Amino acid sequence: MLFDTHAHLDDQAFDVDRETLLTQLPIEGVGLVMNPGCSRASSLAAIDLAKKYDYIYAAVGSHPDAADEVNEEVLQQYHALCLENPKVKAIGEIGLDYHYEDIPRDIQKKAFRAQMALAQELGLPVIVHEREAHEDGMKIVEEFPGVSGVFHCYSGSLEMAKWLIARGWYIGFGGVLTFKNARKALEVAESIPIERIVLETDCPYMAPEPFRGRRNDPGKLYRVAEKLAELRGLTVAEIQAITTENGKTLYRM
Repeated sequence: MLFDTHAHLDDQAFDVDRETLLTQLPIEGVGLVMNPGCSRASSLAAIDLAKKYDYIYAAVGSHPDAADEVNEEVLQQYHALCLENPKVKAIGEIGLDYHYEDIPRDIQKKAFRAQMALAQELGLPVIVHEREAHEDGMKIVEEFPGVSGVFHCYSGSLEMAKWLIARGWYIGFGGVLTFKNARKALEVAESIPIERIVLETDCPYMAPEPFRGRRNDPGKLYRVAEKLAELRGLTVAEIQAITTENGKTLYRM
């Protein structure tokens, strides 16, 4: 069984065939999926999917691209949603993204801190998106030593991964692991403790080879498992079992 620890199944890319796809996934060996929110609206959509499908779980949060929506009202709604819905298992997807900087850095950092504080209050793990913001991201993580979770679609160095793992964090790998130019990701995946690795698709984005450029979905996660098995000298079945248990531990299932 595979656990896709990060999938955006509420995305409009799935509007044409969502029900068919989600009915099929358990048959294809995908036994668990975490669907994080990226905004208030997508957090509500993630919860709706989790209510409809037994194997789907949800997280609530505002992505850096939606950091400007984070205010006291939104935070209070996220707080209530976590308490009201037992299938909400994390705060996320939150963090920093300095690649495009559509949202000013100060607003991103304020929203990240506010949602980390919410996770701390609720005793929940977080799902962190961090892109080209390593220094500021680590500073904010240091401010909340009681909060941990997963750095999804990991793009940092081996040293940073070790620093996070020492503080109880997990590292998420997706389709990038199968790319020919993924030198940094391969180094990290080969070197860190296997019990701190979780697998993800980040669908509909980042499809693994040989599907690169197409819509991604949890049914393609097996390619990431195959690549990790090759890197670690384990069978695919062993990787599936280990990373599924890691995901369940991460999200306290």
